[in-house]
Amino acid sequence: MAAATRQIALPLDWSAGGSNDGPLIVGTSNADAVRYLRHVATWPVRTAVLTGPRGSGRSLMGRLFARDTGGRVIDGQNSVGEEEMFHAWNAAQASGTPLLIIADAPPAAWNVALPDLASRLAAVPVIVIGEPDDCLARDLIDALFAQRGIALAPEVASYIVPRMERSYAMIHRIVAALDAASLEKGRRIGVRLTRETLLSQGLIDPDLLERQDTDTCR
Repeated sequence: MAAATRQIALPLDWSAGGSNDGPLIVGTSNADAVRYLRHVATWPVRTAVLTGPRGSGRSLMGRLFARDTGGRVIDGQNSVGEEEMFHAWNAAQASGTPLLIIADAPPAAWNVALPDLASRLAAVPVIVIGEPDDCLARDLIDALFAQRGIALAPEVASYIVPRMERSYAMIHRIVAALDAASLEKGRRIGVRLTRETLLSQGLIDPDLLERQDTDTCR
């Protein structure tokens, strides 16, 4: 993937979250979601649903959205009752203050018993975060290590990405495994430790070990 496709123009407010958040890494898999959340004035109704894999930064997007718009965020469709969600929907339409619902799946997959809520959810725009592309995966690995106070050599993430299952869940597993291995063995996280650790734990595909690294993200 060429660098030009992952360079997303963001206002500074969306480059990082609060004191406990890392940066919001934006790539092709989540750029449409970020763009939609930044343009509330174009929403056909004052409510939207944001879905995506866990670990994809969807809660961080929600916090940034709430901070910048003053809107309400329901993080998890089961975190509130149906009556409360129904009233939150109505309040958003009446006041013009947007409501964002973060969920694991679109409303069509929810088991909604309240007919009035079901009919409203049928009209809601659904924003989807996809699994990470190569460049986003590499940048997220670097960012997660930075949050742990570890400066990772550039070649480490570039080594991991072509050999891993492409998912946010796997990225988080790999970062945790390497951090633990580094502490246990007292070794710096380099390509050699990365290879040993991830191969022994089945976190990289052994058939891809000899793949040549081709970093097209810079």
